[in-house]
Amino acid sequence: MTKPTHPTHVPQIRLYQDWLREHRGLAFDNYHALWQWSVSDLSAFWQSIWDYFELRSPTPHTAVLARNSMPGAEWFPGAQCNYAQQVWRHVEAAHAAGMPAIVSLNERGQRVELSWPELRRQASALALHLQVQGLQPGDRVAAYLPNIPEAMVAFLATVSLGGVWSICAPDMGTNAVLDRFRQIAPKVLIAVDGVTYGGRSHERRGVVEALRAALPSLGHIIVHQQTAETMPDTAVFSRIAAFTPRWLPFDHPVWIVYSSGTTGLPKPIVHGHGGSVMVALALNVLHNDVGCSYAGNSWGERFHWYSSTGWVMWNVQMATLLNGTTACIFDGSPAGGQTDPVTGKNTPDWSTLWRFAADTGVSFFGAGAAFYAGCMKAGLDLSSCGDLSRVRTLGSTGSPLSPEVQAWGTAQFARMGTRIWWDNISGGTDFAGAFIGGNRELPQTPGVMQCRLLGCAVEAWNEQGEPVIGEVGELVCTQPLPSMPLYFWGDQNQARYLSSYFDMYPPGHGRHGGSGPVWRHGDWLKVDADGGCTIYGRSDATLNRHGLRMGTSELYRAVEALPEVLDAMVVDIEDLGRESYMPLFVVLRPGAVLDEALRERLRGAIRTALSPRFVPDDIFEVPEIPRTLTGKKQELPIKKLLLGQPLDKVVNRDAMANAACLGWYEAFAAARLEKS
Repeated sequence: MTKPTHPTHVPQIRLYQDWLREHRGLAFDNYHALWQWSVSDLSAFWQSIWDYFELRSPTPHTAVLARNSMPGAEWFPGAQCNYAQQVWRHVEAAHAAGMPAIVSLNERGQRVELSWPELRRQASALALHLQVQGLQPGDRVAAYLPNIPEAMVAFLATVSLGGVWSICAPDMGTNAVLDRFRQIAPKVLIAVDGVTYGGRSHERRGVVEALRAALPSLGHIIVHQQTAETMPDTAVFSRIAAFTPRWLPFDHPVWIVYSSGTTGLPKPIVHGHGGSVMVALALNVLHNDVGCSYAGNSWGERFHWYSSTGWVMWNVQMATLLNGTTACIFDGSPAGGQTDPVTGKNTPDWSTLWRFAADTGVSFFGAGAAFYAGCMKAGLDLSSCGDLSRVRTLGSTGSPLSPEVQAWGTAQFARMGTRIWWDNISGGTDFAGAFIGGNRELPQTPGVMQCRLLGCAVEAWNEQGEPVIGEVGELVCTQPLPSMPLYFWGDQNQARYLSSYFDMYPPGHGRHGGSGPVWRHGDWLKVDADGGCTIYGRSDATLNRHGLRMGTSELYRAVEALPEVLDAMVVDIEDLGRESYMPLFVVLRPGAVLDEALRERLRGAIRTALSPRFVPDDIFEVPEIPRTLTGKKQELPIKKLLLGQPLDKVVNRDAMANAACLGWYEAFAAARLEKS
């Protein structure tokens, strides 16, 4: 293990502990003791976050946690908040220091740098425009925008007025967008008329017209024009004078985000202003170690986490502005590339994001785990991507990061003279935050996340509902967080909300104070004796072979380590009254052949890394592994398909990144069912 250090930088979590000692008289021997205090004295911890970040309210709160119930916790009653108010606190100081608010680049090479005053001016102008159109607090504003500065402007304008923001990425099809926006009846639609991705231009005016026709609640449409032509009967962005955001109750809705939507209608999850601000500050600053760009200890800090607007990491990117940090954003494919005009094929360029980071001086570089794996498999040499000497942190989430990939990235930066720190986090859209993540002061082991986050009472539970250490169990959170959902939009009697997180364990079990059941997240987790944590995949896609249960990530680590294998997916099909059947699907590198020799190497890798019990019954070569728009493998839908359920009942094609590949699996399922 190595202990990451930086010769001139004091970790943000150390600064926070120094503050606790000076202002609260609290000192802790180690991180575990600090974490234990944060989850056992919730009021003291979250009050310290309020005070440490000097959050403001025109009226005082009467309590920190007035009601400790899950769901339904009541945080900071009496306090008022506005997400945009917290962002605008930094305008003068950041601008005086010469720090931009946003630096953006797209695939076409168009770079935009937005100053803090200009960001406020544009957001205020749009807010006044929306106000003239009659937008009231609580009205929903739906956005169909890519990861561009205009999306951040529109968000800040919306929440300034107390409007409720909800965004879908333009890579989503019409039906997928309507499945989300129909549920929330938006009053305003802010959309884009075209995008560029993977070297290709994609016109989106037809989608916008379809949304207009299918959403009768719309009273106003604004179109950001990426193409030359204008659209009829729509407004365009204008710039007007300054505007003051409205103070709102602490729990006023700030945005509606959505579950993955693999089956059924996506769950429209509502979060509040105050809770989202507080949890984002604790995550980004204390655990991600992202400082204020104009503070001496973190002077010039620049944050980049590649994301589409359909992934919760867009919200995390947005949240860097809360602490006065410059956000560096990229619109396009993370693999860049050019499209051959004759064949139409795209040639990936995995250096794209790295060159963007070098050109913009990024200090924190984040991406999905699959991106780093793609770079490693492509044999990318980071030293050829420009000056990456300012990068001191690599962030990863979305799926478990394998030790091999982490070791690759560490070695790449070591050759460039940087002792890199990996900030591997795991959380979810569900509460717009993370349960598990990093601590720059703790030792680091590849493939293991360093700690449970402050304020997150996370445990791994065995089948008896008992907390376990050193064993894989169900990830639960036994105490509320300020950013847990207020409710699901349109959810009668909270039926969907309760069934999503709170119906596995009886009320009171394992709560150690407070009422209601624990939050069951749906991941397999192992907590080590030293506090390190490993996620083993979704607990609803478990492999259960002869009584031995295993998450899928360990099998993928073994299989995808073979150079011939680009991607893989396994499902365990358990028919009642029949033996389990477990096929393995692999995508091979061009030129590789799935012959008996490779099959035996695959079996051997699994035997060695896991157990002979997890050797698959069959191995099949496939053109692609089905994934959601956020990159998650579609294990559970394919499992249901192979059990005989119709394709349209188990998967939402419009919520997929590569829906065209489903035909292979549908034919495979039909042939298997006919044979059986």
